[in-house]
Amino acid sequence: MATKGKKYNEIRELVDPKKSYTVDEAIKLIEETKSAKFDETVEVSVKLGIDPRHANQQIRAGLVLPHGIGKDITVLVFAKGEKEKEAQNAGADYVGLEDMIDKISKENWLDFDVSIATPDVMSTVAKLGKVLGPRGLMPTPKVGTVTFDIEQAVKEAKAGKIEVKNDKGGVVHAPIGKVSFGSDKLRDNFLVFMESLTKMKPTSSKGTFVRKITLANTMGPGVKVDFVNVREVLKGFQVAA
Repeated sequence: MATKGKKYNEIRELVDPKKSYTVDEAIKLIEETKSAKFDETVEVSVKLGIDPRHANQQIRAGLVLPHGIGKDITVLVFAKGEKEKEAQNAGADYVGLEDMIDKISKENWLDFDVSIATPDVMSTVAKLGKVLGPRGLMPTPKVGTVTFDIEQAVKEAKAGKIEVKNDKGGVVHAPIGKVSFGSDKLRDNFLVFMESLTKMKPTSSKGTFVRKITLANTMGPGVKVDFVNVREVLKGFQVAA
């Protein structure tokens, strides 16, 4: 069995696995546990009090974080006519319909991060469901990627709009930026994410909604965050200018 390196073990000792840290303590530890030579992504994982077996307890929505996620997003838009021109003017990287569908289905081309479509072409785009669906690339109204407001959708995607979606275990995972963002921007993104997530609680979900919060950078250990402190911080929270 492979063992962790000396550097990882030294970093791991900075984090008490039994302790839940305040927001500021957790963000500080995320910066202190950076070990890779590349700019590590910071991810939040939240265990929710939902039953993922029930359709009315699923969490799925789009969210734009105030400082983005530190990644250049490649956008594909399925559209025709005036909406095709609108997409091009808004900054979409690829625009088309049948030509794009053929490229994906025949060449297995998937060099994009987000796909957007107007409602009138979804019946045509639907043929890509088996290809795009499993990869999380299929346009959907739930996250705002099936819309006639193409300009707004492209701008949000380019700004790093993330998808908030629970997995089969009732856990939501999402990137909230890069370690290089610094504590203020990471704090803003984390708090906006948590504030938005708590508002997504399904009416059919009873009891405690947020059960466990963990922050981690790409190569570092998980840092538990105290949700009681998160709620207290949110009471007076404003995004830094």
